[in-house]
Amino acid sequence: MMLLVTSRLPSPWGTYSISAFGLEGDRFPHIVLHRGIEGALESGAPVDVRIHSECMTGDVFASQRCDCGEQLHHALDHFKRHGGMLIYLRQEGRGIGLVEKLRAYNLQDGGLNTYEANAAMGHGEDDRQYTDAVDILAHYKVKSVRLLTNNPLKGKALKSAGVDVVERIPVIGTETAENADYLKAKKDITGHLF
Repeated sequence: MMLLVTSRLPSPWGTYSISAFGLEGDRFPHIVLHRGIEGALESGAPVDVRIHSECMTGDVFASQRCDCGEQLHHALDHFKRHGGMLIYLRQEGRGIGLVEKLRAYNLQDGGLNTYEANAAMGHGEDDRQYTDAVDILAHYKVKSVRLLTNNPLKGKALKSAGVDVVERIPVIGTETAENADYLKAKKDITGHLF
């Protein structure tokens, strides 16, 4: 994996540097947005980081089945005020892809939770990996982070790769009738902290 291109991205959350990481010719690279981190990079201070797995239904279409889009916007708002880095990993549907995720939605409508639905289709409960995020942090020479997450597995993955997670910053979404079971499953199965 390598840096493919960097550009400027003005947004409602401020102006970011946007970069694509992947292989040459990759049509769906990982994306990094960052702003206001130059001082931390120079001094070695912790960088505020959100590792966000792609969720087209939540991030783009504002699905109320999850809290992904709300978490993404919360992180961007945090970075607007404090600076930081968003690592947007292209691993839709806990790593199973969009089509399988939509099939899992149908199983969820039949009573399974998000993890059970993935397993019922022959996938792992959560097939996401964070090695590319670790490689991206290494590219920027980030060795210490304040991690914006509710998922303890992300912190463990970074720590096991030698990244110092000095603080976890909660990314609290809104519980609704549509996502209550989803949030409960995340808490019960992977120990999400809300």
